[in-house]
Amino acid sequence: MTDEPDRQETAQREQYTHGHHESVLRSHTWRTVANSAAYLVPHLSPGRSLLDVGCGPGTVTVDLARRLYPGQVTGIDASEQIVRHAAGLAFDEGVRNASFHVGDACALDFPDESFDIVHAHQVLQHLANPVAALREFRRVLKPGGVFAGRDADYGGVMYHPKLQGLSLWLTAYRDVHYSNGGDPDAGRSLKAWARQAGFGAVTSSASIWCFASGVEREWWGGSWADRVTESAFAAHAIEVGAADLADLNKMKAAWLQWAGDPDGWFGIPHGEVVARK
Repeated sequence: MTDEPDRQETAQREQYTHGHHESVLRSHTWRTVANSAAYLVPHLSPGRSLLDVGCGPGTVTVDLARRLYPGQVTGIDASEQIVRHAAGLAFDEGVRNASFHVGDACALDFPDESFDIVHAHQVLQHLANPVAALREFRRVLKPGGVFAGRDADYGGVMYHPKLQGLSLWLTAYRDVHYSNGGDPDAGRSLKAWARQAGFGAVTSSASIWCFASGVEREWWGGSWADRVTESAFAAHAIEVGAADLADLNKMKAAWLQWAGDPDGWFGIPHGEVVARK
């Protein structure tokens, strides 16, 4: 087994593809343990400590803290704004065993063997060197500790109806994601990356987000309709030549058309790993 992953480990830059526009935050606050980390539930028991890397607005982190109480849960994110939002959520929800800090996934500010569990949801896909990050996760895990990771795989995205604007969106999204130093198909590589990072027992699984009901279509389609024209994705797409303004407007129209179609269906698969130190 080689020490490095198959894909290029360096990029000219590393940026978060989605940015932190309100439309992105709206999407991320939907996430819970049930819909985004169900594979981890068997490994959760009260009193265990957990580090949530790339915690975002904190909905999953707060959910984990409730399940692990009185264990301490720490969330880190690169965005100070998002960290403040997450801390506010924990305070409002009365969850006192969760704390939030600005942090770097590839240079964790914690001593060796600090946590029972390290959790990273939709994080490794955005990193230029996911194996280096996984080595850091392993460093801060206690002996016998567990890393739990879940990432989307945009190579397997499915949708109906087959709208040209959604095809434009998927192609542009993948191009932007690669140009930002990440891997939009990360879900399929999690097992390999974990093994390359030195983890022993690695258990793999997969799950899917599916949006089909009227409420789900309105929320998911409306979120993406805003994101393709107003979030950092739009600026990145134009900057790297993945789309022009006319293309972005076609994507927005397609997302709104999809959201209003009672036959509309969208699925995105995810790879998952539970790896033990």
